Amino acid sequence: MVSVLNPADITERQDELGVGDGEAPPGTYALVFGVSDAVETSVGSLGTVRFPPGGYAYVGSAFGSNGLGRVDRHRRVATGDHGVRHWHVDSLGGHPDVRLDAVVAAPNVDAECALAEALDPDTSPVRGFGSSDCDCRAHLAHRASVETLRCSVVEFFEGKELGESPQ
Repeated sequence: MVSVLNPADITERQDELGVGDGEAPPGTYALVFGVSDAVETSVGSLGTVRFPPGGYAYVGSAFGSNGLGRVDRHRRVATGDHGVRHWHVDSLGGHPDVRLDAVVAAPNVDAECALAEALDPDTSPVRGFGSSDCDCRAHLAHRASVETLRCSVVEFFEGKELGESPQ
């Protein structure tokens, strides 16, 4: 099962996976961001990065005690409700001119690196974004359109057997 979550539903604790309630299962997720005009921001040790307009998907996984509940923290950074910048994605998502448009999640699926690779990490404006704990080029992909990118993520997950670990 793949779920496309509206960030507002997470805020209102009405999302189908229980992310907003802190009851979500573990799994792999993609945060789909929209950038209307190019933005520049500091991304920790990666330096200042320019993000051209379009859609961005940050790929992550959450297999700890709170599972996909981690997504709610990313949502709070994106809305300005949480100011701590810990991960690379916080620099992008926390920028005031970037919006979190959707969260695509696959509960109980371990496919973080496989999804990042399938989305073509060469499209990321910076090498190493979100991938400091693996050998991937990046866990960020860029497309001209948010909708195109969201559909690519959904199609990837729909092509996987649930519970399969493609890594």
